[in-house]
Amino acid sequence: MGTLYLVATPIGNLKDISLRALDLLGKVELIAAEDTRKTRRLLTAYGIKTPLTSYHDFSKPGKVEYLLKVLTDGDVALVSEAGMPGISDPGYELIVAAIERGFPVAPIPGPSALVAAVAVSGLPSHQFLYLGFLPRKTGARRRLLQSVADQPRTLVAFESPHRLQATLSDVVEVLGDRRLAVCRELTKLHEEVFRGRASEALEHFHELRGEFTLVIEGFKDMSLS
Repeated sequence: MGTLYLVATPIGNLKDISLRALDLLGKVELIAAEDTRKTRRLLTAYGIKTPLTSYHDFSKPGKVEYLLKVLTDGDVALVSEAGMPGISDPGYELIVAAIERGFPVAPIPGPSALVAAVAVSGLPSHQFLYLGFLPRKTGARRRLLQSVADQPRTLVAFESPHRLQATLSDVVEVLGDRRLAVCRELTKLHEEVFRGRASEALEHFHELRGEFTLVIEGFKDMSLS
């Protein structure tokens, strides 16, 4: 019986891959990747020739069964497009299926945009609430923000460049002009961390490119101060 390894891969800079991850990627029977093009670039950079197969949001249910079949005879590495697999990506379904079938599932920790953004934000990091990717539609996004409006913990979410300004407007409208950090392209060439108020971030970001992580100040009950 093989093990399903959850291998964290770089969120940008290829040098962030761990020695343990490289060793394991070279030894498993198969690598299941959310984005085979990105994963192939990583493997090529380090001379790894392990067979690669795609596993993403549009994979048919039969792909899970195929990967479980491979696990009966050998180890499989699951990698996300970037960061830790199983966190806001299709790997979750494979992980659950492997656990239900009794296969060992082991993490190979490493880069994480979520943790990196919280650490560099300058906002309280002892407790935070991860919201995942925010809803695409305005109404659903505002309802989600309203549901955490009284949450004292720091809020963290992923957002696309196409919806960043709309989301920042919703933050101001629903949560108020809170302090936040907008982290763009972490560990990449054009890395940027903006710290300020939500309204200031709205004015700052005009050329919307890259991948964004928002870290938003939690609710403060001023009546208690």
